[in-house]
Amino acid sequence: MADRVKIQNLLDKVEKVTKQKELDLSSGEDLSIGIMNLISIEEHLFFTSQKTKDKKYLELLDEVRRMRTELLKEIIKDYEGEVWCISKHLLAASMRLMEVGTKELKKASGPEGLRPGGEKHKEKAWDLFEKSYKLYSLFWGMNLGVVKMPNVKLQMPNEVKFIDEKANEKASTSVFDKLGALVQKAIDCCKE
Repeated sequence: MADRVKIQNLLDKVEKVTKQKELDLSSGEDLSIGIMNLISIEEHLFFTSQKTKDKKYLELLDEVRRMRTELLKEIIKDYEGEVWCISKHLLAASMRLMEVGTKELKKASGPEGLRPGGEKHKEKAWDLFEKSYKLYSLFWGMNLGVVKMPNVKLQMPNEVKFIDEKANEKASTSVFDKLGALVQKAIDCCKE
């Protein structure tokens, strides 16, 4: 029951923040996925430039980077220190883990169904998908202002404190569980 109240408090804060910042979360979610793909395109353009030794790919990379920066400003309204950069890397890491998870899932089955040892690949894919979603949720938690940044430590997720939690109170569930519930309830891409 206490967790349900905490999550509701977080959802209320998210609603307040989105109204103040005029942020449409369903559009923001779509935009964040687009930004993830732009980051991926930047990476591919870099590697292609180095493999081919053709500088035209670096010019394209610069154009894509400018576009990504412009679009990221639509989601990240307020930031201090390195929150901008952290946000970009959270999206990039989330995208990469998602792609590796998809590759693991592909290894699990073939045309005839589950391959020998396929269950291991499915489990690994699920683990990677969970990690990807946790990073994605942390991105939103940071940029909606529901996570206090000085306490963010990915190695010890229970140390992250939400704005409505006391600094000395230990959370009964991990920050990623709370953020995942927050993202799941607050950001619904199917809302029109």
